[in-house]
Amino acid sequence: MKIKNVISSLLVIVTLGVSGLNAQNTQMPPQQKQIEVSQSELTQFAEVFQKMRMLNQEAQKEMMEVIKDEGFELQRFNEIHQASMDPNKEVELSDAEDAKYKAAVKELESMQPEFQKEMQDLIADSDLSMERYQKIAMALRADAELQKRLQEVLKS
Repeated sequence: MKIKNVISSLLVIVTLGVSGLNAQNTQMPPQQKQIEVSQSELTQFAEVFQKMRMLNQEAQKEMMEVIKDEGFELQRFNEIHQASMDPNKEVELSDAEDAKYKAAVKELESMQPEFQKEMQDLIADSDLSMERYQKIAMALRADAELQKRLQEVLKS
């Protein structure tokens, strides 16, 4: 269970980077209206979504390797990382551990642009524009019927 938390935390690095990039590319209105999504668009979205999940799994493996290569157990890295993100949390670490942590984070951050590019390429290779993909993704957050339709497409 803890490894899932570690992986989730690591994935945040990639996800936040993509979200930040997407926010720079497209200004979304504060309130998302329901949008019409054709079955064809939803199928394309589902295909890209599945490919992104696979890409994220690969990215997680690569990030875990970086952490291990720096000499960290995933749990310890996660503990230090959470403390660095939360000013109310403190963690004791040696100078050597701090240096290893900073080196790992630097390596993870250097990997981020490649992961972002790969995600953008997945969308570009589909029949959806980046803007349309983002609109569908935003609509899925609030539209239960669209979520249900996507689940059906993913099952088939």
